[in-house]
Amino acid sequence: MSTHITVLALVTGLLTGALFRFLNVPIPAPPELPGVMGIVGIFVGYKLIDYFGVGVDLLEALGS
Repeated sequence: MSTHITVLALVTGLLTGALFRFLNVPIPAPPELPGVMGIVGIFVGYKLIDYFGVGVDLLEALGS
């Protein structure tokens, strides 16, 4: 993962969040820390399963 892209994503998010607040428009993300931590948890859980190489192909399991 490129640090450069990560920093650009952070700056873009900061500018977008500031613009949403300036225009008094609700943001399309959880406005409280617990909601943000839930999203971080989803990401970390996804990466852990990927790291350990376990999982089930749901479409295959359903016979599709």
